[in-house]
Amino acid sequence: MTAASLSRLRRTVPVRATALCLLSFAAFWVAQRLAGVTMVDLMVYRAEGRAVLDGADLYALRATENDLPATYPPFAALLFTPLPLLGTGLMRTLATAGNLLLLLALALLTLRLVTGGRRLPRPLAWLGAPALAAVAVWSEPVWTTLRYGQINLLVTVLVLWDLRYLPGAGPARGRRWAGAGIGLATAMKLTPGLFVAFLLLAGVVAAVRGGAARPWLALARNAVCWFLGATALAAAVLPRDSWQFWSGTFLAADRAGHPEQTANQSLRGLIARLLHTADPGLWWLAAALLAGAAGLAVAVLAGLRSRPAWAATACGMTALLVSPVSWSHHWVWSVPAAVLVLDEAVRTGGRWRRAGAAVLTGLFFTYALWWVPHGPERPELHQGPAEFALSALYPLAAVGFLVVAWRVALRSEAAEAGAVPPAGQVPEQREPVTAERGRAGRQAVAKE
Repeated sequence: MTAASLSRLRRTVPVRATALCLLSFAAFWVAQRLAGVTMVDLMVYRAEGRAVLDGADLYALRATENDLPATYPPFAALLFTPLPLLGTGLMRTLATAGNLLLLLALALLTLRLVTGGRRLPRPLAWLGAPALAAVAVWSEPVWTTLRYGQINLLVTVLVLWDLRYLPGAGPARGRRWAGAGIGLATAMKLTPGLFVAFLLLAGVVAAVRGGAARPWLALARNAVCWFLGATALAAAVLPRDSWQFWSGTFLAADRAGHPEQTANQSLRGLIARLLHTADPGLWWLAAALLAGAAGLAVAVLAGLRSRPAWAATACGMTALLVSPVSWSHHWVWSVPAAVLVLDEAVRTGGRWRRAGAAVLTGLFFTYALWWVPHGPERPELHQGPAEFALSALYPLAAVGFLVVAWRVALRSEAAEAGAVPPAGQVPEQREPVTAERGRAGRQAVAKE
C-alpha cells in the first residue's frame, strides 16, 4: 500500500464510520417512530417539572394513563423544570437526539478507559466510537432507554466522566471538577452512590497496603460534597418535597412498581420471581449484602491493580444487582461490559473464552426477558423454570462479568507482584549511578 493510498484510507474510514453511525441512528429513529413509542418516563419528568413550577406536591402526583409516581430525589425534579415549556413533539425529538449524543459520549469514555485512560488516537476516536454506538443503540437496555425517554445514559456518562480521574486511568484535564459527575448523578438517582463506597474502600485498602490513599479518598470526598450541595439546593427550593423524600419516601421501593416484574432485573426481582412472592424480604437483603460485598471487592481489586475500566464497570454492575429496582433500561452498563469481555477474549485467545464473551454480549441484544408472560395480571408470580431463566438473564450476565473481572484483576496482581507497586504507590527510589561512580567502580575492579 502506497503512502498516498494509506493517507486516503485514513481520511475516508472515519467518514465511513460516522456515516454508518448516522445511518444506524436514522434507522433506529424510524423504528422507534414505527413502534409508536410514547416516551412515558419523559412525560413523567415533564409532570415533575410542572409540579415544581406550580408548587404542587411532587410525590403525590400521578402522571400519564399509567398513574406513574415521581421516584427520583427532588434535585432531579429541578432539572426537569424546562420540560413543560416545550411542546411534546419538540421535547421528544430533543430527548432522543440528546440520548444518541450521550451514547456516543459513552462509547468514547468506554474506549478511553479500556485503552488505559490514554487519549484516544484520532482514528480510533472517529472509527471506534461511532461503530460502537451504531451497534449499541440496538441493544435492549439502550433501545428501552430511548423508548421511555430515560436519563440512564446521562447518569452513566456522568459517572464514567469522573472515573477518568482514577489512579491508573491516565491523565485527565479539569481535576477541579473531579467528583462532580458522581455527586450530581447520585443527587439525581441514588444508585450511583455505590461508587462513593467503592472509592472509600479503595482508599482504605490502598493505605493498608502501603499505597497512596489520597487520590481515592479525595475523589470520594468531592463526590460527597457535590451530592450534598445539589441536595441542599433542592432543599432550599423544595423544602416540603425534600423533607418528604428524605424522611422516608426514598425507602419505598414499591412506588416504582411490583418487584417481581420481569423488567426488574435486580436481585430483588430475581428472588421475587424465584420464590413466587411479591415480598422477597430477608432473602433479598442477604443476597444483596453478599453480592454487594463481592462486587465491591472485585472493583477495589481491579482498581488497585490499575484496571480502571474493569473497576468502574464492576461497581456499576454491582449497583444494578443490589438496587431494589433495576429496570432493564438501567443496564446501559452492558455497553462497557461487552467491550471489556470481548477485548479480553480477543487478547487472551481461546475458543471457549471468545464464545463465552459472545454469549454474554449477545444476551443484551436478544430482548429475551420480554418473551415471558408479563402484564398487570402479574403472571411473573407463577413462572416455570424456562420462564424464570429467561427473565434472569441480566443478573446472570452481571455475575458472569464479575467473575471475569475478578480473574482479570488476579492475573494483573500476579503479573505485577514484585515488579510494579500498587496503583498510587511511589516506587522505591534508588541512588542513580553517575559517570564518576561508574569509572571508579571499573578502576577498583581493574586493581583487583
